Amino acid sequence: MLGYVMLGTNDFEKSVAFYDTLLGEMGAKRILEGDSFVAWGVDPNQAGLAVCKPYDGQPATVGNGSMSAIACDKPETVDKLYKKAISLGATDEGAAGPRGENFYAGYFRDLDGNKLNFFCIPG
Repeated sequence: MLGYVMLGTNDFEKSVAFYDTLLGEMGAKRILEGDSFVAWGVDPNQAGLAVCKPYDGQPATVGNGSMSAIACDKPETVDKLYKKAISLGATDEGAAGPRGENFYAGYFRDLDGNKLNFFCIPG
């Protein structure tokens, strides 16, 4: 059902560089782009992630309680991508680790303050 997640940015070039590097770690590539947006995906027929300059020209803001979750294949991938996000300047919102018996996730905020996580359902 989910097609893509769009995140607003106030520094388009910096945000695109952040996601080029971070999502490239999981094999995602740019699948669509224009003057004010870039979208990444692993497969154009699966859900993707995009950043954009807000259409209304106003500053981008984060949604309180909003979060985008990016599925991974195993806990080691979650660990790797979470650490990569932090190394690229993201801020910690909950280190990678188990959350109950069947959920493993690492939470962070990107350079614009958008909250995301990498997660998997192990076993």
